[in-house]
Amino acid sequence: MAISLPLVLVPGLLCSARLYAPQIEALWPNGPVTVADHRRDDTMEAIARRILDNAPPRFALAGLSMGGYIAFAMMRLAPERIAKLALLDTSARPDTEEGKAGREKFIKMAQDGKLMDIVETLTPKFLHRNHAGDERLKGIVKAMARDTGVEAFVNQERAIMGRPDSRPLLASIQCPTLVLVGDGDELTTPDLAREMAAGISGSKLVIVPECGHLSTIEKPEAVNGALVEFLRA
Repeated sequence: MAISLPLVLVPGLLCSARLYAPQIEALWPNGPVTVADHRRDDTMEAIARRILDNAPPRFALAGLSMGGYIAFAMMRLAPERIAKLALLDTSARPDTEEGKAGREKFIKMAQDGKLMDIVETLTPKFLHRNHAGDERLKGIVKAMARDTGVEAFVNQERAIMGRPDSRPLLASIQCPTLVLVGDGDELTTPDLAREMAAGISGSKLVIVPECGHLSTIEKPEAVNGALVEFLRA
């Protein structure tokens, strides 16, 4: 049997490989699956370069939230190496001034030993309102924050604050592209997904019902189905 295209998965802010545990199980029979390390640098370009240095020569790429911002940076650097692109619960827009102020506050809190307080604040925004009381999902969010740690969280926030506007890039994306979002995503709303899908010629938009920002763990069956169909097409 021919070897399928390798897949590189890029996690989001405060997220680890646990974010993609359901996808690894579902997708690895189709080809090699790697979860990228996005913890060691504090600019999008540096993170993207490190991932590209460790990635296969040509591969499919999927990123959720911050992972999507990184995916755009990778597209700027090496579009010829990315055969397919999946943008999950993310945005092409740069950070707002309000967003930057909030991140500065979170950086200070994390450096003061209050990382788990940040997690308590963010979890209701990460999850769909119908999943707000789901202890299993909340436990995964806390575990991913512990996996990340303070130093990496600060790096990630600084990288997100400095990310460029990726909307001008959209029209240049030539590879097959999937844009997926939860219908109840409050952080990167369906309107932002529609904006990306409209800007990327031939892209496919999937809106997952009763799902928030962390679609890969909230609605893994729907996400897996969309990814398998996309990667096999």
